[in-house]
Amino acid sequence: MISYNSIDPSNMYKAIYDFPDQIREAVKIGESISLKNNYNNINNIVVAGMGGSAIGGDVTRLILQNQLNVPMYISRNYTLPNWVDNSTLVICSSFSGNTEESLASFKEAQKKKAKIITISSGGILTKQVNELGLDIVTIPKGLQPRAALALSFVPMIYLFKSLKFIKTKTIVDLIAAINLIETKREIYNKEIDENPAYSLSKNIYKSLPVIYGENESTAIIAVRWKNQLSENAKMLAYHNELPEMNHNEIVGWENNSDLINKISIIWLKDKSDHPRTTLRQTSTKEIINNLAARHEIISVEGSTKVERYLNMIHLGDWVSFWCAILHGTDPTPVTKIDKLKKILSKKS
Repeated sequence: MISYNSIDPSNMYKAIYDFPDQIREAVKIGESISLKNNYNNINNIVVAGMGGSAIGGDVTRLILQNQLNVPMYISRNYTLPNWVDNSTLVICSSFSGNTEESLASFKEAQKKKAKIITISSGGILTKQVNELGLDIVTIPKGLQPRAALALSFVPMIYLFKSLKFIKTKTIVDLIAAINLIETKREIYNKEIDENPAYSLSKNIYKSLPVIYGENESTAIIAVRWKNQLSENAKMLAYHNELPEMNHNEIVGWENNSDLINKISIIWLKDKSDHPRTTLRQTSTKEIINNLAARHEIISVEGSTKVERYLNMIHLGDWVSFWCAILHGTDPTPVTKIDKLKKILSKKS
């Protein structure tokens, strides 16, 4: 058994463990939202953010799915879509408030006369928002953005409730999910083979994980898993979605066998999956069965989709943590990101 205390001096363990507590804190922030500006006649929504802030928009879209009565788009860029105008709500989400792509999008949103709300813990973005008298949802500082997921997506859900884009049931399901996550964290946090997060980590940490999910549902969770494996475990990981993968990538499982037999496939499954997608998953696994190093099928408990989706996200966060520990790698630092930021700051 590995002692992770010396490997994890910044306590990413606690940041992951605290996920349900963070949801509770984010619910209080959401309940206290009071908007001072007018947001009538909104025809579409853009969430502008990067990394851990952008994934909050993805998770919001995942949880709300067909409940939103206006289109929602996640923008990971310096620029906004050409169709953004004065009937667009642009949510600039930047945990630090200093993300250069988000700041650029914020400026462009002003030029396009879009309605703007920000979610941030401070920085340049907060300063500029306050100077302009715009609405801001302030979230606590002190976490890695990827470890502040609940602080990103939960206030966004409450924003949409305030703007009457969704019904109350989503909030009820979200709060109910906290109890399940609290129960599951007491399993996922154990360094034992009976813990599915630890067991899966032992199976995949020496391979290249490829995570497959269903379009517009578990594929969004696959993005989160890929990102967490990259940032926490410092492992390359990739994702794709079905049914699209069946129309191209499946054929790529043929040549370079010495490379692809080092890939572990993780199939994310949910009982809400379209029955034809379920058939595609099973059939695709049969076709490429012996080519990959291994196949792992992941499905989780939960009486609602919100419970299952958050449970699967939490499981993936723990998998990334245990992979880091098995590699003997501190999960917190993101040295290469920091180095890139320094290079960019000198060339701005």
